[in-house]
Order: sequence, then structure tokens, then C-alpha cells
Amino acid sequence: MEVAVPTKAEAEIPTAAPLLDSVIDVPNDAADEKAGAPAPEPKAIVEKTPDAGVKVASKGSRDRDVALAEVEKEKRTSFIKAWEENKKTKAENKAQKKLSALAAWENTKKSSAEAKLRKLEEKLEKKKADYGEKTKNKAAMIHKQAEEKRAMVEATRREEILKAEETAAKYRATGSTPKKFLGCF
Repeated sequence: MEVAVPTKAEAEIPTAAPLLDSVIDVPNDAADEKAGAPAPEPKAIVEKTPDAGVKVASKGSRDRDVALAEVEKEKRTSFIKAWEENKKTKAENKAQKKLSALAAWENTKKSSAEAKLRKLEEKLEKKKADYGEKTKNKAAMIHKQAEEKRAMVEATRREEILKAEETAAKYRATGSTPKKFLGCF
């Protein structure tokens, strides 16, 4: 006949009967009836832990309620954190969109103002060129008129010189002297 030697984990496991008596109020006569047969352990009271084998919990449902409350609290906090991150992201996206629209508006206005400035500069350059051309034309016309007047003066001078030479030749041929000689005498 073999004798079963309990392992270290099994040796540490207390018997369920004294524990049940401490947790559940059972009359003594009912405990005596069940003393002969091993009593099954209720699942709500016994927990298995990986390091100590089987651990008997004395609070059962209260621990479960606390654990459920913690899970619910963690769930709520994670939901709140996710909501907060969502709101922050939305705010960032909204601000980024507005900044982008503002930058586009600014660039449009700047380019429009620069285009107006270029138009005005072109207009002024054209006016400047027109006025420059008009001034050059005026200068050319004045120069032409001056040349014409110089030519007329030169022609008049030649005519007068020619007339004086002819008159002098006539006076020489006739041997007479001019009546008006040297305007001051």
C-alpha cells in the first residue's frame, strides 16, 4: 500500500472545515454530520494564487465589488483621457486650419498688393517713357526750329553780304560814294 506524501503547496492548504466554520455560521450538529465526509469548498471563498497555491479569502464578494469598482474607475478615467485627447486634437486641428486659412488670406492679399504695385510701376514707367519721348520730340522740334532759324539768319547774312558787294562794285564802277557812309557821320 502506498502512502501519498503531500507536496509543499498541499501541506500549506488548511482544511476547509475549520475555515468554513469561521466564515459560515453552521450549527454544531450539522458540522458533526458532515465531519465524516469531506465538504466541497465554495468557489466564492477560495482563490488560487500562482505563488502560494490556494489562498482562502475571507471577504469574497466585497473584494470582487472593489475590483469591479476599480475596473469601472479605470474604464471611466481612460474614457475621460481619450475624450480629453480627442478634444485637444480637435482644438489643435481647428487652430491649424484657421492658421492655414489666415496664411492663405495673407498671401493672397500680399500678392494682390504686389500686383497693384507692379501695375502702378508699369503705368508710371509708361508715363515716364511717354513724357521722355514727348520731351525728346520737343527737344528735336526745338533743335529743328533753331536750325531753320540759323539757316535763315545765315541766308540773310549772305544776301546782305552779296548786296553789299554788289553795291560796292556799283559805286566803284560809277566812282561815286555812298550817301550814307558809316551811320554815325
